[in-house]
Amino acid sequence: MADLLDRFTRQQGLVPQEPLSALTVTVIGVGAIGRQLALQLAALGVRQLQLIDFDHVELTNVTTQGYLASDIGQAKVVATARAVAQIDAELQVAVMEDRFRPTIPLGGGRFSKENTISVRAAIWRSAGHRCRYWCDGRMLGEVLRVLTVAEHQGREHYPTTLFAQAEAVTGSCTARGTIYTAAIAAGLMTHQFARWLRRQPVDCDLTLNLLASELNTV
Repeated sequence: MADLLDRFTRQQGLVPQEPLSALTVTVIGVGAIGRQLALQLAALGVRQLQLIDFDHVELTNVTTQGYLASDIGQAKVVATARAVAQIDAELQVAVMEDRFRPTIPLGGGRFSKENTISVRAAIWRSAGHRCRYWCDGRMLGEVLRVLTVAEHQGREHYPTTLFAQAEAVTGSCTARGTIYTAAIAAGLMTHQFARWLRRQPVDCDLTLNLLASELNTV
């Protein structure tokens, strides 16, 4: 326990450890943003982590998602679980190599990083009302968007962002992307999570355009 406390010395006051000890955190989709997010959550001090994804690591994922060359061909949840174990061997990780299904029990803190609006909408309809904290990261090229629901904050706004799939920008969320955009998006999502843990207001809708150096929040 002393070693664990020493590990978090430099983030004391910024990330409360007590709320994390009893919280299971779910990451749905461990692609570009999701993998970076899982690594940051492990470093943050999450004690129970659930990873859900049906996909396997491909060569292009090494460039844009931070997977290792040795991970190619493996399930993303397995490769990510192995990576977070290198950060914290005592972290309890549950992996589910499957698509999200409404019957899957989820943790109280949930992060969604699915590629299409229609899938996000389906997840929100089935699981949104059952969580205290929800964060959705979206990315296309060098533009990213982070949407957060914390208790009652953002709960009415988030469904308005789930427009019809036909109205979405052509291509999946990660059709074009870079590792640095994914890492920044994951950092902003982790930051909103830390604010919720500190019982501070969150930014319900944050958009960052790296190319234009523009940041907008709601």
